Amino acid sequence: MTEGIIILDFGSQYNQLIGRRVREMGVYSEILPYNTSIEEIKTHKPKGIILSGGPSSVNSENAHIVDSEIYDLGIPVLGICYGMQLTAHLLGGKIRKGIKGEYGKSEFTVLGNSPLFENVSETSVVWMSHFDEVEEVPNGFEIIGNSTNSISAIADEKRNVYAVQFHPEVSHTEYGGLILENFVQKICKAPKNWVLKDFITHTVEEIREKVGDEKVILGLSGGVDSSVAAMLIHKAIGDQLNCIFVDTGLLRKEEGKKVMEMYGEHFHMNIKMVDASERFLGNLKGVDDPEAKRKSIGNDFVEVFKEEAAKFSDAKFLAQGTIYPDVIESQSVKGPSAVIKSHHNVGGLPEKLGFELVEPLRELFKDEVRKVGLELGIPYDLVYRHPFPGPGLGIRILGEVSEEKVKILQEADDIFIEELYKNNLYHEVNQAFVVLLPVKSVGVMGDERTYEYTAVIRSANTIDFMTATWSKLPYEFLEKVSNRIINEVRGINRVAYDISSKPPATIEWE
Repeated sequence: MTEGIIILDFGSQYNQLIGRRVREMGVYSEILPYNTSIEEIKTHKPKGIILSGGPSSVNSENAHIVDSEIYDLGIPVLGICYGMQLTAHLLGGKIRKGIKGEYGKSEFTVLGNSPLFENVSETSVVWMSHFDEVEEVPNGFEIIGNSTNSISAIADEKRNVYAVQFHPEVSHTEYGGLILENFVQKICKAPKNWVLKDFITHTVEEIREKVGDEKVILGLSGGVDSSVAAMLIHKAIGDQLNCIFVDTGLLRKEEGKKVMEMYGEHFHMNIKMVDASERFLGNLKGVDDPEAKRKSIGNDFVEVFKEEAAKFSDAKFLAQGTIYPDVIESQSVKGPSAVIKSHHNVGGLPEKLGFELVEPLRELFKDEVRKVGLELGIPYDLVYRHPFPGPGLGIRILGEVSEEKVKILQEADDIFIEELYKNNLYHEVNQAFVVLLPVKSVGVMGDERTYEYTAVIRSANTIDFMTATWSKLPYEFLEKVSNRIINEVRGINRVAYDISSKPPATIEWE
């Protein structure tokens, strides 16, 4: 797609957030590596270019630099954080190390009447994350905003080049959304060309054209990405799609039954369920290292899927639920991820088995995938299910995994989730689950002494899963969940609640 906003990625943890903010305005955005050539950028016919933040210094030997021709294309440019320092540096200004840097909330003051800050309050709170700062602005630029400690916004309005030291894309910046909107809609005059209903129609047509009369196979996990991909492809080609659901023995309680009922019986898809639980659990015997468990589960998944896929000898295409963050990560300036969704997206299989790929969601962010799922008729509670790790309960059982521990955890987790729904709390939190510890403790049940496992309830609230706080669930609710788990699940006699935030802890325990 052309005539959108290009975001050049300099390694900022927030670059995907910039892309999502632009799309929320109904304008197409695309994230490209900072070293994308000028000629390649031109082929996208962008209405505007945003230079993201990044962790490096423009004065360092290995600084990420763009061709200064980017400022002479006649296309509006907005530099954010590192993008501001880079703009000043490339156009003749001076960058120095800050005296003490600025991190977190800061007071920002607008100077003058720049269109970038139209309807923005003269003073407001912004989110800073920088040490270097602009000491001297380049010729032709004016200072259009200051913070307590630094020059925080500059502009050359004749060339339509703007830059801010803070992060307008994060929710902590009071007028951040309005600032981005001013740039995208008033300065760039970008057309509203991103509508998800149009995306569905266009993608269905593309799939039909690409696939023709051939057959497609897809690894359906029951997660949002693979489910929405399956629904889109099924809408396009019907029974030409064959789904493979692998029961690893590490899934949530009755997950296989629920997937078969929803997608097989309700949506009438061709699904083959493969029970490989003995294989997965057998290979996990004696394995307690988290990374070794992940590798064992991932390798088994790929091998099982290969064996099943080979039975569809007339299939030409392999469909995957790859989404846009996966694509961005694979081309990131920080280096491609060692493994990008290799568990769910059966990495490497297209090349090994000679399939051509069908990836209908590769242009979508996660929140957009969910909206498409709703448009396609997938129930709300399935579309907005909490994330579930690829290795499943294998990394929610700390230490060695066994069939007994899986059953214990399935029951405990099912009680927790059931109570969240009953009390209208499930959609108030972003990820909730139970962890089983390799720790036994003494308890008393009835008149008997017990020596059983400890379970930990984990519930987190987050916007982007980069940071998270523990959920402040009511004490009465926690008491009820604890009582039910201890009374109903044989094998657990103690329940704890995890009140750690991310960072320093992670959401998952392994």
